Amino acid sequence: MAAKFIGYAGTYTRKTSEGIYQFVLDTEKETLQKAEVAAKVGSPTYLTISEDNKHLYSVAQDGDMGGVHAYEITQETGELKQINGQLVEGAPPCHLDVKKDVLVTGNYHKGEIGVHKIGSSYEVEQGSFVKHEGSGPHERQEKPHVHYTGYTPDGNYVVVADLGTDKLVTYKLENGVLEHVSTLNVKAGSGPRHITFHPNGKTAYLFTELSSEVVVLDYDTSTGSFTEKQYIKAIPVDFNETNDASAIHITSDGKFVYAGNRGHNSIAVFAVQEETDELSLVEIIPSGGEWPRDFVLDPSEKFLVASNQHSGNVVLFKRDEATGKLTQTDQVIEVPEVVCVKFLG
Repeated sequence: MAAKFIGYAGTYTRKTSEGIYQFVLDTEKETLQKAEVAAKVGSPTYLTISEDNKHLYSVAQDGDMGGVHAYEITQETGELKQINGQLVEGAPPCHLDVKKDVLVTGNYHKGEIGVHKIGSSYEVEQGSFVKHEGSGPHERQEKPHVHYTGYTPDGNYVVVADLGTDKLVTYKLENGVLEHVSTLNVKAGSGPRHITFHPNGKTAYLFTELSSEVVVLDYDTSTGSFTEKQYIKAIPVDFNETNDASAIHITSDGKFVYAGNRGHNSIAVFAVQEETDELSLVEIIPSGGEWPRDFVLDPSEKFLVASNQHSGNVVLFKRDEATGKLTQTDQVIEVPEVVCVKFLG
């Protein structure tokens, strides 16, 4: 496997950030190369890369307009060349995912899901939108807040985590139209945020922003439905300050799950039990900055890169592949208002 990997960081551009940043992880030297602007765009807070690693799609904002941008990735250098963008009136999405020729988005402020076809020249086309209804008992659940919209590993469904309604909703995509398949109601006031799937395709891990819990779920590939199996906290039981849970990711061998905590400013490490896929806590370690909005495992999975929004830094951790434990290195680069990090595979 290559020693150097190109990474991208999505940001808010409310202060000094200029858009999408590019950096390099050298796994042999165990270094992060200084980040440089890869594309100037308003608040590209979340990024997704096509399955063939040739295109990048980002959230985008321009004044009172919000939407998505499409970019071509130059393979040798990682340089981004904008193809086009699609913006509509109102707040931009907060999450997006692409599979083959359809990009799906989740909009926190509007409480809706967007479906954008990808054209023959890899441009993103104008979308159609489905709006959620409902609310929850928490003060932040006054209306729907779609926080994650992504494909299931089998590619058969689109799954949506709605923080505002405490629902995990499954849709089928038929001819570019979302058709409701199933809804799971999780613990009231928990606030579902992000989900990741076990490599076996039968178990999923849902992270709740408001209650800071990982919910282990059985996933039925034939029906697209989910069943609750376990709830486990990602912060210490004696931590009484506000914590907003953030990202959740799993290793490709299915042995460890990682979850980010904003407020506690930490990353929780969980071991996956071999027979049940349930979790046990291994450790909770500082994220190396303030407000770890996201993190990512590098393609070799020997390292983890955390992005701390409020401190504007990206921090490199070494990962023990046997225990799952993380060790912070001295490698830290500045990325203003950083939110999301992704690597070219």
